[in-house]
Amino acid sequence: MAGRYPIAIVAGLGWEFFEAGVEKWQGENWFVQIQANFPWPFQLFPASLNWQLSMWIELIAPVLIVLGLGTRLASLSLMALTVVAIAAVHWPAEWSTLAELAMGYSISDKGYGNYKLPLIYLVALFLLLFKGAGQLSLDALLRKRGC
Repeated sequence: MAGRYPIAIVAGLGWEFFEAGVEKWQGENWFVQIQANFPWPFQLFPASLNWQLSMWIELIAPVLIVLGLGTRLASLSLMALTVVAIAAVHWPAEWSTLAELAMGYSISDKGYGNYKLPLIYLVALFLLLFKGAGQLSLDALLRKRGC
């Protein structure tokens, strides 16, 4: 598998993150309601800046990953965005035991958070961060040309 481009992972991540960016592009800024949940230093930024940062990362980084151009940087950007999203939106507001925290490992929020899907995205992004884009990427083409 060394050197092969993980097309299924790239396509899935590209679609999911780009779709989230398009929803932000077309939607209203709801970060104002959750600004206090953002981890440092993002809680210091205006909600409008956080909205713009997340929207543009979700629109640009998935395209770069699909093209295989700057894959590691794009993956790292999406990982940071996902960690902030887990902290601000998906992590349970309150928990006192590991059993309660584990109840948040789900797709639907039933009062205990819902960090399962973003955690899966993080694992897939780790693969791209450490593996890189592979042979079928613009990064590989540029390396071959000596750029």
